[in-house]
Amino acid sequence: MIPQIEIDKNKCATPYECKKCLQICPQAIFAVAPTKVERFKETAPEDYEVQAVFKDKCVLCMDCIKVCPTGAIKIKVGGS
Repeated sequence: MIPQIEIDKNKCATPYECKKCLQICPQAIFAVAPTKVERFKETAPEDYEVQAVFKDKCVLCMDCIKVCPTGAIKIKVGGS
């Protein structure tokens, strides 16, 4: 069963600078992607978000939850 990984965008305000979940995840399921792209302009750090790209690879180690300084990550398994 694939876990549901939710990232609260309001709590995860500086993903481009933090990236702790990316660094700790043994399965590398997370990615930081821009939310706003303008042609010929560098994307500002606040215009990025963390995404759980490879949810099917999650082994439920919960390291991302433990390391997140703002508590922005929630993982649900099955119907819980």
